Amino acid sequence: MIQDIFSAIPIGFILSIMPGAVFFVLLETSVLKGFKAAIAFDMGAISSDIVFILIAYFSSYKLLEKIKDEPALFIFGGLVLLTYGIISLVKVKKTSRTALINDAGKDIVKKNYLNLFIKGFLLNFINIGVLGFWLTIIIAWGPKLDLEPSRMLVFFIAIVSTYFIIDLGKIALAKQLRSKLTTKNIMKMKQIISVILMIFGVALLLQGWFPSKMEETINQIEHSNQ
Repeated sequence: MIQDIFSAIPIGFILSIMPGAVFFVLLETSVLKGFKAAIAFDMGAISSDIVFILIAYFSSYKLLEKIKDEPALFIFGGLVLLTYGIISLVKVKKTSRTALINDAGKDIVKKNYLNLFIKGFLLNFINIGVLGFWLTIIIAWGPKLDLEPSRMLVFFIAIVSTYFIIDLGKIALAKQLRSKLTTKNIMKMKQIISVILMIFGVALLLQGWFPSKMEETINQIEHSNQ
């Protein structure tokens, strides 16, 4: 069990520092809305990861094959992210600096944790690539754990726990930037986050339009475990 935990820690660390839409929105939430608000958002994202792990565990190769043949799932997720990013960018540009700083102040005071939880869940859930990641982990590491439910449970708990602990560090560090919150910096941050969301949306669209690369990766994983 101890060895399984040590094997899981690097995966959780890599997952936490891996750049993605959730990564950047988590930092933005910490800076603009505070520590507790960022935790609520992060718990939503982690909850969707747990759902993906359960789906991957109980479906394994069958679902993997289905994803490989259904690029529409990537296109849908990409369109959602791209649309969200565009709307956010347009909204920032149309909002005056005074209104923007007032909205940020209201968000800090209001702290609607349920909405932040749901936002984190959905933002992570629409990225079907996350499901592919967990499927890959199960396929690659399942045989090493002898497919024993107890060992796999400990393994994934260790991954998620490491992921969450590293996220706490990111949230705490990002919170230190609140002292630099000026209207200009808030506008720049929101614009940058919007553009990043658009970039990841386009990346998902490309995965849907050109699925051959993903298929090659899946085939390599399958052959390595034969």
